Amino acid sequence: MQFQKRHIGLLIYILFLLLPIYWLFNMSIKTNTEILGAMTLFPDNPTLANYATILTDPAWYSGYINSMIYVGINVVISLVVALPAAYAFSRFNFTGDKHLFFWLLTNRMAPPAVFLLPFFQLYSSVGLFDTHIAVALAHCLFNVPLAVWILEGFMSGIPKEIDETAYIDGYSFPRFFATIFIPLIRSGIGVTAFFCFMFSWVELLLARTLTSVDAKPIVATMTRTVSASGLDWGVLAAAGVLTIVPGALVIWFVRNYIAKGFAMGRV
Repeated sequence: MQFQKRHIGLLIYILFLLLPIYWLFNMSIKTNTEILGAMTLFPDNPTLANYATILTDPAWYSGYINSMIYVGINVVISLVVALPAAYAFSRFNFTGDKHLFFWLLTNRMAPPAVFLLPFFQLYSSVGLFDTHIAVALAHCLFNVPLAVWILEGFMSGIPKEIDETAYIDGYSFPRFFATIFIPLIRSGIGVTAFFCFMFSWVELLLARTLTSVDAKPIVATMTRTVSASGLDWGVLAAAGVLTIVPGALVIWFVRNYIAKGFAMGRV
């Protein structure tokens, strides 16, 4: 009896979590007239016109392309910067190492709005405004500290004897790091890439302010879409569904790495 109650409670909880996603998909296959009419659990006349609008209108699909470009750049930069930094924190003791590590985390604690004006003025003066690299670099301010923190935990779990043995065998540091050490922490790299991707993919304030036309991401496009008749609810709902897909795919591919991260107590 207790077993059944537990499963019923879990089922209700899952349905509660999935309800907003279902309602978003439900709206995405309705017309605006039906959406603004009576509330229905299922569309009377399902349509894919909203998805067709997004996939054929450059103002929409270019937003997804822009988002993927700067998110990819951000993930690569964050990992390239964080890997050697995390190795240094995990392997060496130096003056102020704990204070420096804490200072990195304080950057992650600050809200993006704090750095909005400095980024805008800086990028406008150097000609980086409305470029993919501008948003990618701005997001690095938040993703690099998080990446260093996660990777340092994974690296600290690798015995230092492995490093010493590799050096005795004649490995140079770049060769050891690329061929031996990185494969040992691939689960940590997967977890780190996931969190960097998710922050950069859903972040709105910096992405919206630092772009205007050429690099405008999908999150900014969704907040600026108003026609003469008002908001196009069906198209916005379809855009929301398509925005969830990349994140869901990333979660699917790194789900095992995330589980290992929780097991190690670093995520």
